[in-house]
Amino acid sequence: MLLGGVAAGGPFALVSAAPAAPRESGMMGSAEPTGASPVTLFVCGDVMTGRGIDQILPHPGAPHLFEPYVRSALEYVELAERASGPIARPAEFAYVWGEALAELERARPAARIVNLETAVTTSEDAWPGKGIHYRMHPANVPCLTAAKLDCCVLANNHVLDWGRRGLGDTLATLHAAGLATAGAGRDAAAAAAPATIRLPDGRRVLVFAFGMESSGVGADWAAGKGRPGVCVLPDLSARSVEEIAGRVRAAKGTGDVAVVSIHWGGNWGYDIGRAERAFAHGLIDTAGVDVVHGHSSHHPKGIEVHRDKLILYGCGDFLNDYEGIGGYEAFRAELTLMYFPTVDAASGRLLRLALTPMRVRRFRLERASDEAARWLAAMLGREGKKLGTRVERESGGTLALRWG
Repeated sequence: MLLGGVAAGGPFALVSAAPAAPRESGMMGSAEPTGASPVTLFVCGDVMTGRGIDQILPHPGAPHLFEPYVRSALEYVELAERASGPIARPAEFAYVWGEALAELERARPAARIVNLETAVTTSEDAWPGKGIHYRMHPANVPCLTAAKLDCCVLANNHVLDWGRRGLGDTLATLHAAGLATAGAGRDAAAAAAPATIRLPDGRRVLVFAFGMESSGVGADWAAGKGRPGVCVLPDLSARSVEEIAGRVRAAKGTGDVAVVSIHWGGNWGYDIGRAERAFAHGLIDTAGVDVVHGHSSHHPKGIEVHRDKLILYGCGDFLNDYEGIGGYEAFRAELTLMYFPTVDAASGRLLRLALTPMRVRRFRLERASDEAARWLAAMLGREGKKLGTRVERESGGTLALRWG
């Protein structure tokens, strides 16, 4: 099966998604670049602003759900309030980002990239047989623009929760708000196309995105000829690497930064399979990818630097409405990270990775405590040891990756 769909007939066209307005590039790197100015990115794990979060925003959608035990999204608000205290409603659009907004302004990344794990729609076409359906009302899209996001990756297992009509609404709403998208589209070519984030100096950040069955993205969600859907990655084979390599070579110019964003693997567990590592290495060695941005795990996973290129195997959830739900406490999924990689645009070499520990409380991001930051640093050090990386704490509560 071709990457991204089941349509027959040659490689997919590389059509750029609607670019967001450019912003001034920032720099956090400390190593000496080899050519063009360094580029700092912001990436994170899953951003889920639907269901309970949608209910606290100014324009909540219909709350009804089709889950086995929960029939209203308002019950997720009640769970969070029982765990952490009252949440004022309606909350301002920027509320959920909390203290992350100040950190974004401090870091001044050139591009802000998230995996948006919800449909943005009022569609009632709940995908049949799927127990969990996430959606945010389109009138709440200022919740996303409040964080000045550039690109929403849509190659995940929730973007079609409310059917292909829901996906169409999602694409139209995000593009109208000036947000680029990657990994899903109105047909196979659009789903496979990279999002293009243009920088003030003429360079670009290109975001290619894929979803895998291992994360719950089924083949029936694949985009096809004239059929909306997701850019599905069928396997982790050398052939898949070569197909992605062809797309990257066709799109990437001098000074551009290529990001491959992949929704893969299960929700829990730190193990990183040999096939995943080999595939990520192949993206760097063969496809010329500069940053591998992995997500799906509900908690951060170990980090690798391969040939001076960054591999994030799992970034963990960044925003969700899971507060107050028991189970898997050992993973401390309420803790999350803001990832700020700085790369040399001329070579794609990682110069620095700064990480800011955060915590989700009352559906809002706040800075993690010193104890939580120490726990995250220790966990990343333990898991990174297998991958040749470690993490050190810095002043101000941030963490820094060390490798090599």
